[in-house]
Amino acid sequence: MGQNTEISTASGKKRYALVGTGGRSSFFYSAIATDYSSTSCIVGLCDTNQTRMSYANDKLESLGHAKVPTFLAADFDAMIKATKPDEVIVTTMDRTHNIYIVRALELGCNVVTEKPMTIDAPRCREIFSAVDRTGKSVRVTFNYRYAPHNTKVFELLRSGAIGTVTSVHFEWMLNTSHGADYFRRWHRDKRNSGGLLVHKSTHHFDLVNFWLQTRPLSVYAQGDLKFYGRENAEKRGVTKFYSRTRGSELAKDDPFALDLETVPALKVMYLDAEHEDGYYRDQSVFGDGISIEDTMNLLVRYRNGAVMSYSMTAYAPWEGFRVNFNGTGGRLEVEVVENSYVNSGGEQALEGSLERRSILLRPLFEKPREIEIGGSTGAHGGGDTVLLNDLFGEPVTDEYMRAASHIDGAASILTGIAANRSIATGQVVYVDDILQVPG
Repeated sequence: MGQNTEISTASGKKRYALVGTGGRSSFFYSAIATDYSSTSCIVGLCDTNQTRMSYANDKLESLGHAKVPTFLAADFDAMIKATKPDEVIVTTMDRTHNIYIVRALELGCNVVTEKPMTIDAPRCREIFSAVDRTGKSVRVTFNYRYAPHNTKVFELLRSGAIGTVTSVHFEWMLNTSHGADYFRRWHRDKRNSGGLLVHKSTHHFDLVNFWLQTRPLSVYAQGDLKFYGRENAEKRGVTKFYSRTRGSELAKDDPFALDLETVPALKVMYLDAEHEDGYYRDQSVFGDGISIEDTMNLLVRYRNGAVMSYSMTAYAPWEGFRVNFNGTGGRLEVEVVENSYVNSGGEQALEGSLERRSILLRPLFEKPREIEIGGSTGAHGGGDTVLLNDLFGEPVTDEYMRAASHIDGAASILTGIAANRSIATGQVVYVDDILQVPG
């Protein structure tokens, strides 16, 4: 165990322990320390890396929250016993989510987990079994559900504005800042992340499940690594390569290189911490060892009969998405352009903020009309702010039913898991053959 710091908590505050103190973790602990300090508190931190936990503690203190005890990953059980949290927040590497979710449930805690809930069917079964055994709950933080434009889409479809939805075309673009970042870090190994169809697309597949209030039935997919990776760079005539930015002269001329020295939060969390675990946050996106795809296309049939064509490109010139719904009563067209970013764990307000957004309703036999969208502030199109209040604020009724359970978490990743299997086999994959999800 690291620091033995006393926690002073007022009666009635919900107690949270957090495991995984990388870039995404500060989204949760910073909110608790500031906007939700009257309802919630952090009581413990757990990670494989003491340097990162110490940084998180310093940041907590700077926000007016007391420093908290820190525990290395092997002492997770000891943290739960010592700090007695009501809930555990899981923001570790994707492939380890199931380990901490299951153990937290077994030790009597509810769980809040970053997406994706996990990366494959066996891990998903472990979580389902633990929920059934313990009666505890798992909440998956799908912040995109809470963005005003996505909530407005839900409202319109629910109202029958275009009748029954028959087909969806969904195109998501990650640009050469945000998209490239997945190829610098642990996400580049499919064993860690399940690939972008699980790690990133889980957001998009969850949105469709949410919008249409249905579940995926079958998936056919194709995916390739066409832009990133050494072989692709060689095909484009590149002859000089480096493994990581730090210490490389070649990296100085590479627009894809990430210099950790120039981003204080990244320097402290990763560059100054790598002596503990050997994790390099600044790997070359044109290096060897990349096993995820950067170009993906899917055809998905849903239980309600709707069909979706989906594409993701991770090296686009702009960041955002277009989604079009065709229905028996018309068509709904949505476009959202986002500002790109590299997750530094300290600039959350800038992440996923919007350049522009539009929703165009085209009813049959009527003139098209622009749909007014409510205002939004903060990251992920304004979704983060609303999600945080739903998680840590005073409980309120949500008419949109945006809170996502472990069942929603499974339904979202199963599209990506089925897609990975389809890419590997060249066959249509039926989701129920992987895992049967209620609802």
